[in-house]
Amino acid sequence: MAKLATPRSKRKKRTRQLIRAEQVYRDRAIQWLAGVDEAGVGPLAGPVVAGAVMMPVDSKLDDVFDSKGISEKKREALAIAIREQAVSFGIGIARPREIDRVNIYQATLRAMRRAVSRLAPAPELVLVDARRIPHIEMEQEAHVKGDARFYQIACASILAKTTRDALMKRLDKRYPGYGFADHKGYPTKEHREAIRELGPCGAHRKSFRWLPESKVDDQTLEMFPDLVKS
Repeated sequence: MAKLATPRSKRKKRTRQLIRAEQVYRDRAIQWLAGVDEAGVGPLAGPVVAGAVMMPVDSKLDDVFDSKGISEKKREALAIAIREQAVSFGIGIARPREIDRVNIYQATLRAMRRAVSRLAPAPELVLVDARRIPHIEMEQEAHVKGDARFYQIACASILAKTTRDALMKRLDKRYPGYGFADHKGYPTKEHREAIRELGPCGAHRKSFRWLPESKVDDQTLEMFPDLVKS
């Protein structure tokens, strides 16, 4: 009977699969290949953050995968390594006021566009998780669950997630009592109880349903019904 792969070897194999998936672009002689992903679409509070990154062809960081499937400690270590190895990386942020003004979907696209605009040199091709970014000049492709399929997008996912987590820890100090450092603004039971007791603060998205009895704008409700359910 074949020996079962160890967790470490499985993670290494998973990363290699992400890298191999990009070989089709390398075969087209694309040197500047970028990945883009976001973090923070669903929370009730805090910004939505996008990461964009161009990793070199020979980059092979073990454990790189969709940021949601990696422990916080491992994400933070990988984020440091990604920043050190990257040809270029960029972070884009859309804060709660902008989210409320233009809706979460448009705010996410704006954050992604800002992240891409910070890449230098400009990428020849941008791989985007799940959606297309309007008003960028370079070629792009949208891939559903791209952060679990492509190395560049997975690296961008880790940058976006760790950056947003750090921002939420800052907001936790500015607005004590809500537990932002723990739940990162997501609609947990503890978060909703804190809102009920303290009321919303300046970090909360006013267009989102904080509590079952809260109102939410029709556009957000139509686009993201699962995000604003009680």
